[in-house]
Amino acid sequence: MTSKQRAYLKGLASNMDPVVHIGKASASPEVVSSVEEALNARELIKLGVLKNCADDPREIAGIIAERTHSAVVQVIGKKIVLYKPNKDKPVIKLPLD
Repeated sequence: MTSKQRAYLKGLASNMDPVVHIGKASASPEVVSSVEEALNARELIKLGVLKNCADDPREIAGIIAERTHSAVVQVIGKKIVLYKPNKDKPVIKLPLD
């Protein structure tokens, strides 16, 4: 993913609310399946890491992205933005270089 594409996705995600909240169970299989379902439905999602989660949000983002085969767009504080294009009907058109 190029920096231009990442900037475009950051702009789209800036006014989104978190779809999945991650608590003290961190990147449990239930959280990963919820994220997978949300990515299949929306392509671009925002996750919120709650205060009772002891793990680092960057580590959580990497683990969830690896398990869902998605890309980490950004991690700011306790917010994570993930992107996974829909194979059948992509809704978000990424700009070319």
